[in-house]
Amino acid sequence: MRELSKVALFTKEYPPHVYGGAGVHVEYLSAALAELVQVEVRCFGDQRSAAGNLMVQGYPQWDETGRNTDPRFVGAVDAFARSLAMAKDRLDADVVHCHTWYTDMAGLLAGQLWGVPYVLTIHSLEPLRPWKVEQLGNAYHLSAWMERTAIERADAVIAVSRETREDVLRLFGVRPERVHVIHNGIDPEEYRRTEAHGALDRHGIDRTKPFVLFVGRITRQKGIMHLVNAIPRLDPGLQVVLCAGAPDTPEIGREMAEGVAAVAAKRPGVVWIREMLPRPEVIQLYSHAAVFCCPSVYEPFGIINLEAMACGTAVVASAVGGIPEVVVPGETGLLVDPGLERGTFDPADPAAFSAGLADAINALARDPALRARFGANGRRRVEAHFSWDAIARTTLDLYRSLLAGRATDVR
Repeated sequence: MRELSKVALFTKEYPPHVYGGAGVHVEYLSAALAELVQVEVRCFGDQRSAAGNLMVQGYPQWDETGRNTDPRFVGAVDAFARSLAMAKDRLDADVVHCHTWYTDMAGLLAGQLWGVPYVLTIHSLEPLRPWKVEQLGNAYHLSAWMERTAIERADAVIAVSRETREDVLRLFGVRPERVHVIHNGIDPEEYRRTEAHGALDRHGIDRTKPFVLFVGRITRQKGIMHLVNAIPRLDPGLQVVLCAGAPDTPEIGREMAEGVAAVAAKRPGVVWIREMLPRPEVIQLYSHAAVFCCPSVYEPFGIINLEAMACGTAVVASAVGGIPEVVVPGETGLLVDPGLERGTFDPADPAAFSAGLADAINALARDPALRARFGANGRRRVEAHFSWDAIARTTLDLYRSLLAGRATDVR
């Protein structure tokens, strides 16, 4: 059997260009794997580094992908072009592991060109993000085709939650034995409660008053407008801190601006931080928040909930996707059913969902003892179940099983 000595990770996001959970996942998984084998990361950008077992190579955008086309098409066309560049470059890894549809096609092509198995991790699924048409136009159909083609031909698919595995089996032609659940993880040494508060002072957060916190991109998926619409129902003594930037489209950016302006005009204590903050500052926000809120309408896993729990903060989150596998209701937080319309990610009664979020946030904000208990339980849960070291070892076992299977096929 071929011995596993090197892994190639293909990803859109890698530091310093990280804006979502998939990028965080690859950053920490690559570091944990590099403690065990050689790792080469191929990513979108201009990165280039080599330290120990970890080598990083960025692939910049090709100018031609944005020329003489609909601006909405550029993201998908660029992903296809960079995927081809990643795949054709000489590869000496034993396994290729792709993250998000942006590089899924790179894995398929590399597998064909270099004769190695390829694995995909599912961080989200295009059929379950129909609002992407607003962002990509008809190129959404290209992104969906790339994702489907690569998933259905992959040697193995990793789902970040049991719910995501069910989605893969329901939506794609993949044999069940090829779909494996390996949860996201977190570094509990980095994500832990801190007494530092400089970020709060810089952004105008009153440290004498409790606050509810949101962290994430401005996108339909994250459900931020449902939280904004809940603000009028929140206890007036509770500040609202929205650490929200990188809107998917100008339209949702304007909707967010108008919504926040409307509620802030009638209620004090609404702080909107319009940039994606450095990790140490976000950890300060998590640490000092009374409640963290994740109102997503689609969330295969929800690593932000782990981040908040690791900092000892009680969570209010939507009961969707993989979130119930992370947030234990009545133990580490409270879950709110968004009541989604069948076949959509739109709440059947948006006002009821916003009211449910407000009620759950208020219940925790008014009960410091319950918040403290949920926060301590959340920290213990993170330490026990979601370390990157354990996830890396499980992932390596999957790689080795693929190589063993190929050796059996050859014989």
